[in-house]
Amino acid sequence: MYEIKIKTDFSAAHNLREVGGKCESLHGHNFSVEVAVESETLNELGMVLDFRLLKNKTRDVLQALDHRYLNELSMFKEKNPSSENLAAYIFEELARRIDQGTHRVSRVSVWESDTSQATYRRPLK
Repeated sequence: MYEIKIKTDFSAAHNLREVGGKCESLHGHNFSVEVAVESETLNELGMVLDFRLLKNKTRDVLQALDHRYLNELSMFKEKNPSSENLAAYIFEELARRIDQGTHRVSRVSVWESDTSQATYRRPLK
């Protein structure tokens, strides 16, 4: 099994509802995002997927989140815009754009700080 990974970032504001403490107040993060794509085989060019394509697709997904108040976005009207929910949202959006043939998104990690990170991965079979 092969796996490639990219790292990128975006900035956004949010508040976490009903968690108690400071995070209920409006605040922002410079989120880091790691995206991993896996494949059992390589393509005719000897790659899982071109890094450039993965970066562009990821940038397209993050554009909807960048410099936004996440609580106002439709996908977070009912869900807290936590790092866990952000990772799942980014994963699902990327999977719709990338998964085909032998390669597929395997996991997405979202770092809200240097010490706090959440990962959503493809469920085991």
